[in-house]
Amino acid sequence: MIELTRLQGQKITINVDTIEFVEETPDTMICTTTGKKIMVKESPRQVIQKAVDYKRRCQFPPRRKLWPGRKYE
Repeated sequence: MIELTRLQGQKITINVDTIEFVEETPDTMICTTTGKKIMVKESPRQVIQKAVDYKRRCQFPPRRKLWPGRKYE
């Protein structure tokens, strides 16, 4: 999920798996697989970067120490 800003300033959280395409018309419009069209303040490049960053975090979550004092490589 990524947080974006609607044109009126409200924050909205979008599931990146439902984004079908992002279009600049001149505002940024996100079209979802459910048929919804959402206008946001962020540029298409920013939306894509947020989606890529989110997917990377999901694929490679930060390593947590399971046992205090144990050294991890």
